[in-house]
Amino acid sequence: MAFIHDDFLLGTPAARTLFHESAEGLPIIDYHCHLVPQMIAQNHRFRDITELWLGGDHYKWRAMRGNGIPEKYITGTASSWDKFRKWAETVPYTMRNPLYHWTHLELTRVFGIEEPLNPGTARGIYDRCNEMLASEEFRGQALIRRFGVETVCTTDDPADDLRWHKEIAGHPFGTTVLPTWRPDKAMAIEDPAAYLMYLDRLGEVAGREIDSYADLMDVLRERHAFFASMGCRLSDHGLETFYAAEYKPIEIEIIFKKVLMGIVPSPVDLLKFRSAFLHDCAVMDAEAGWVQQFHVGAIRNNNSRMMTRLGPDTGYDAIHDLPTAASGHRFLDGLAAEDKLAKTILYCLNPKDFEVFAAMAYTFNDGSCPGKMQLGSGWWFLDQEDGMRRQMNALSALGLLSRFVGMLTDSRSFISYPRHEYFRRILCNLLGEDIESGRLPRSEMDTIHAMVRDICYNNAKNYFQFR
Repeated sequence: MAFIHDDFLLGTPAARTLFHESAEGLPIIDYHCHLVPQMIAQNHRFRDITELWLGGDHYKWRAMRGNGIPEKYITGTASSWDKFRKWAETVPYTMRNPLYHWTHLELTRVFGIEEPLNPGTARGIYDRCNEMLASEEFRGQALIRRFGVETVCTTDDPADDLRWHKEIAGHPFGTTVLPTWRPDKAMAIEDPAAYLMYLDRLGEVAGREIDSYADLMDVLRERHAFFASMGCRLSDHGLETFYAAEYKPIEIEIIFKKVLMGIVPSPVDLLKFRSAFLHDCAVMDAEAGWVQQFHVGAIRNNNSRMMTRLGPDTGYDAIHDLPTAASGHRFLDGLAAEDKLAKTILYCLNPKDFEVFAAMAYTFNDGSCPGKMQLGSGWWFLDQEDGMRRQMNALSALGLLSRFVGMLTDSRSFISYPRHEYFRRILCNLLGEDIESGRLPRSEMDTIHAMVRDICYNNAKNYFQFR
């Protein structure tokens, strides 16, 4: 039997029934990813499996470094084959890491290759994948269509002109591609020199100078409206923790003016500015009827030597452990008190916060729509079997799993969509275990089947109001 077989991860008859009858054939809504819009618009042709699989994939890079692979074979100057060969040497050592499952799901689902990747199979797999990648059926848009992806939401800065989204909309290929508003750089005043460069870029795309915090908010409101005109339905923020300090508007203007003068803000001023900025952005989302997402708990660029050498997003980020409960409740309460609390998804990167975030979200549900405030899926270091189960168990214990909007890829890869299948199998196995153990009634199988379909597809479709 092949390693990735029909009943992979489905440990009970009930799990197999749920997956094969309800989850397996559903379309995918990938409401948060990091695909490059230009690559989608230009229907990118990958030169080889190394570019497709290893280019920009810091999950694999971290594993290779942990396996003692020199940087030359990871982000360095080694040939495509040599980099792939070193990845193949690493794969057997990734057993019990999600990369082992993801790697073989992708080989099976994308290329029809069922044998495990290891040094002995590497050359044959490399050549077979490259031969397929040379065909039209393996260009970027075809890879997305292959998995029945109905909607993709990319991650985009307010200064982006969205030209590639316009290009995609003008030349549809069967999948709707929408932008997501990610204003993190507009809040990053801790480095005044870099921030001033960003303000120049933002001001240029807006056609005006930004000389005050009021100017900044005016520009962001204009860009927010432009994103909405391009179909944007979601915002996203990457935060270390929530920011909810008390401040006066005049204080924020003074802090902003100091930054324009190149003065590094004090920790107190930085917290006040972030608190004002985050609140004002959340109000924009509520007024536009968007969904706001908060990805909380990453500590970034921790290896200073490698940051200098390779830059950000190269595998040197980790899980933070800052307190989140008090500031998170203050932040959400301030919005609720003004009746400006949008639909909200809270994602934690530290597993200690699953219950904290689930309880926090449900403190602010108001009955206006199902699942308005909810705990987001296992993210980044937690988008693996244990993390997904812990997230679903926390949500089940403290909220309504049935209203969960399900999985996302959070990926830069065009072939990461088997992660949705991975999630669906884990979900069905979790519910199947409960049915077989008597924790859920077998007499309610119709309801449980509907629950699976909702979590895997319907809830996201309705929650985000995608057509």
